[in-house]
Amino acid sequence: MRKLLPTALLFLILALPFNGFAHEGEDHSHDESAAESQLDSGNGWRLVRKVELGTSGKFVNLVLIDHAVYTDKTVYSAVINRLCGPSDQFCRIRFWSEERFVPETAALTVEQNKQLRADYLVNKSAGMHHLRWSCTVDPDKTHCF
Repeated sequence: MRKLLPTALLFLILALPFNGFAHEGEDHSHDESAAESQLDSGNGWRLVRKVELGTSGKFVNLVLIDHAVYTDKTVYSAVINRLCGPSDQFCRIRFWSEERFVPETAALTVEQNKQLRADYLVNKSAGMHHLRWSCTVDPDKTHCF
């Protein structure tokens, strides 16, 4: 029985998860892929990055919608409900279905703008609240871009 005790104790120690305690007090940064893995995601979508609008303190959520479901408006609704709260004074989400077109900044190139699938904006101080679709998502020419 005495020989099992050290083995059992060793097993318990090895079975304990290694977590943030190993990093406590250390000053270091993680690579970008680790940070990106902590961003929001859901069924059919992933938040690629958040970028600041100039130096305003307001951020744009840049979201990738799975290309296979980019015409399913319920996916967009799920993203909006997850990323924008009812008390948010400002919330903006831009959506793409191909990651190569998701910009690094809030400014869009002509090609990134062409590939934009939807644009959601709430700015309560300016009285703005809209959700606009690309014509590839909603072919109704009266309200698509």
